[in-house]
Amino acid sequence: MNTTTESSSLYDNLEQMDIPSLLENINREDQKVALAVGEQLNEIAALVEQIVPRMDKGGRLFYIGAGTSGRLGILDASECPPTYGVPFDWVVGLIAGGDLAIRKAVENAEDDPEQAWKDIQEFGFNPNDTVIGIAASGTTPYVIGGVKSAREAGLLTGCITCNLNSPLAAAVEHPIQVVVGPEFVTGSTRMKAGTAQKLVLNMISTTTMIKLGRVKGNKMVDMQLSNQKLVKRGTKMIMETTGLDEVKAKDMLLQYGSVRAAVEAYYNKQ
Repeated sequence: MNTTTESSSLYDNLEQMDIPSLLENINREDQKVALAVGEQLNEIAALVEQIVPRMDKGGRLFYIGAGTSGRLGILDASECPPTYGVPFDWVVGLIAGGDLAIRKAVENAEDDPEQAWKDIQEFGFNPNDTVIGIAASGTTPYVIGGVKSAREAGLLTGCITCNLNSPLAAAVEHPIQVVVGPEFVTGSTRMKAGTAQKLVLNMISTTTMIKLGRVKGNKMVDMQLSNQKLVKRGTKMIMETTGLDEVKAKDMLLQYGSVRAAVEAYYNKQ
């Protein structure tokens, strides 16, 4: 197997570089990431086109990963409820070793090929669920075992990896293989590989939520009003949509609890 993620950095003697040179070279490598993601747009689209109708029928979206990959899945999943006003279990991020591993590595957790499916099953079974495995190397047993079991159970499966022709890619229906090349620090896949995974996760969840009706125009009309910044943002949305002044717009937002509900109530009264 071609392990691009473990190949030697294009740069050497890093400790001898001055700080501006280090930053310039890291940035040069980072610029390659979006281009590599762009080469996988057809594969990402094919996966999202399958996810949307399944979630529309009540399915959930699960991300499974270990280490950095698992944390990125959890990050994307945890942002969906406040951003789009969806239930916490619509998009679920699972990491090898459980929640403890979000902050601290759990020894050998990623080596158990049975555990991910057990973790998924704690949320019950829905035949419309989708499981996306995230692993820069494409070789993580926790992730491979999870997608294999999910696929055997009839669920939709996909993956995000940064090596070509990995065991993970072979195990799923929709492999997304973003080959970003060697890391600036050899093998440090939290860098370019992690950035690539984050970009793809952004694309999957954002596009899915838009197609499920959670965005109107370009606005997050179902966002949770969990702080003053978001109340202010929601008030501005209502003002732009209805022409109400700030005081009335804010009053309606707080009364109805979301931009969508406030705007609908406003037009229903007209």
